[in-house]
Amino acid sequence: MSAVSYDLSGRTAVVTGGARGIGRAIVTRLLESGARVWVWDADPIDADAVDSLRVDVTSADHIARAIAQMIDRQLHIDILVNNAGYLGRLHAFEKHEVEDWHRIIEVNLLGMLEVTQRVLPHMRHCGGGRIVNMASLAGKEGLANLAAYSAASAGVIAFTKALGREVAGSGIFVNCVAPGPIDTDMTSTLGADWRDRVAGQIPVGRFGTSEEVAAAVRFLASDEAAFITGAVVPVDGGMAMGN
Repeated sequence: MSAVSYDLSGRTAVVTGGARGIGRAIVTRLLESGARVWVWDADPIDADAVDSLRVDVTSADHIARAIAQMIDRQLHIDILVNNAGYLGRLHAFEKHEVEDWHRIIEVNLLGMLEVTQRVLPHMRHCGGGRIVNMASLAGKEGLANLAAYSAASAGVIAFTKALGREVAGSGIFVNCVAPGPIDTDMTSTLGADWRDRVAGQIPVGRFGTSEEVAAAVRFLASDEAAFITGAVVPVDGGMAMGN
């Protein structure tokens, strides 16, 4: 069986939070398909094939400057992947420090909204584009001791559905990927007990990989997904089956 290939040549993609983990895997997949990729991250990367800007998605000024730099170079933003995220630690909500759960909401939800709102007029002007938002199984199911993260992820899912309806017919397609337990540095911070408990709940019997999530993102960014908008694609080994 031949490998599935996607042609994104001639397109420019922005991946927020693309310096590591799932974001870095997404960057790699898009590059493999011929896209020019810009990483917007608080910790930009140094790579020959990638353009990188230091962008805090919670800063309107950072986002505006990044877009201005790309426009100055006469670049279209054809693909936007809102991947920047902050998980926080496992906490009973009543004991969760206010500053920390505010940060979770600011990065995962408000930052995504800010970036999208500023990129949308540019995409409209250029005649269309692809927006892929990163949510989580937490937003579909609600996970104990990750209440704020679950709420932020649920907001991303609802926003994706609403914006997908709003811009349908404009050439802009808005979709969402909702990963379940993925083997990343972020999930490793939740501890061995959590990982062991969750591993036993995954129908396929293992954690997913960043590359598997990135493959779903690349599909949604491609012309193969030209009749899909407002969708939430679970990459969770069957944990949210039927939801």
